[in-house]
Amino acid sequence: MAEKLLSRAANRPLVAGEVAVCKPDYAMGTDGSIPMALDYLGEMLEGHERGPFAPDRVVFALDHYDSTSGAGALLLQARARDYAQAHAITLFDVGDGIGHQLMMERGHAAPGRLLVGADSHATSYGAFNCFGTGIGSSDLAGILFCGALWLEVPSSIRIVLDGQFAPGVGAKDVALYLARTLDAGGATYKALEFTGPGLANLDMDDRIVLANMSVELGAKAGLFPHDAVLAQHLDEIGVDGVTAVTADPDAPYVHTLTVDIGRLRPQIALPHRVDNVIDLADAPRTRVDVVYLGTCTGGRLRDYAEALEILTAAGRIARDVQVIVTPASRSIREAMERTGMIEQFRGLGAQLESPGCGACCGTCGPIPAANQKIISSANRNFRGRMGNADAEIYLASPVSCARAAVEGAFGQEA
Repeated sequence: MAEKLLSRAANRPLVAGEVAVCKPDYAMGTDGSIPMALDYLGEMLEGHERGPFAPDRVVFALDHYDSTSGAGALLLQARARDYAQAHAITLFDVGDGIGHQLMMERGHAAPGRLLVGADSHATSYGAFNCFGTGIGSSDLAGILFCGALWLEVPSSIRIVLDGQFAPGVGAKDVALYLARTLDAGGATYKALEFTGPGLANLDMDDRIVLANMSVELGAKAGLFPHDAVLAQHLDEIGVDGVTAVTADPDAPYVHTLTVDIGRLRPQIALPHRVDNVIDLADAPRTRVDVVYLGTCTGGRLRDYAEALEILTAAGRIARDVQVIVTPASRSIREAMERTGMIEQFRGLGAQLESPGCGACCGTCGPIPAANQKIISSANRNFRGRMGNADAEIYLASPVSCARAAVEGAFGQEA
């Protein structure tokens, strides 16, 4: 599937291992990557003034910083905002949400396309039967300069999913299990291609989680087929005229891994690696200071509905536990308001944050204190990831996070 998608973008037949100049359908930059891209672009232009090559194919998202991030960050955002407004570039401003989520909500991600983002979790777009991958600021500058970039066509690993989720188990558990099985470098510069009868039991939120976290295994992309689930979703958001891409029956794969999702138990990644994963039931009893529900992995409507089911059934958040809720987009927050979720979270004592990346990467929002233990629905737990190198971050599903919020801890007593 990767070969077909990049062949379209390069306008010539390609096979794994070839390097080609490709024209992305859309390129997205964030306030964390745009300023450096504009610096590089200035060097490319050598003092000449001209706008971006194809502004209608560029999107800027101001999602990594907010008003709590300091004067320097606000200047970076102002520079990105001014450039977007001067050149008619689509701008997702502060509070609109995470760029990746908005690219999917607004119909930019669609079958057959090549989408690149100057943020590593652009792999999320692969849930839409398109090639989504992360790029650097210099690549974004090149796209602004000439509308193209070079890519090496990755070889592919096939992930065959079978069965259906057991109660309390979800896509985040599958993603963590894959990290546990393949390790953080096990799919370096490969495309993970998800297939199998179990796909029928995965909705779009599930698929986005798996595509999103493909990069945590080193993957260049995480790809899903065009099927009835995707077709229904595209119809709901008003995307039509798409070009579905399918893998050939005899397509070569460097490896095939079959996962019976019905046999999985809840997983948890221990500090400070995404692939430091064990069954949650085998974790030692660990007190929790902060529960974080958000990010481009775990900040969607169903994530909050599942968490609230557990919290409201218990009727409480454990004493001395801080629950932080950061919706992935403004539309998700608005849906939470319409359905009463915001009121329920507040009634339980949770802290509601503005839509965006929030505390995930430590650039805005609440930063944990030294020695605090955080269980998070996010995608990374590297040391210092949330802004404090002396905090400990554990990764789990929204369901497991909510249970930890109720109990004030997770794992089993010794």
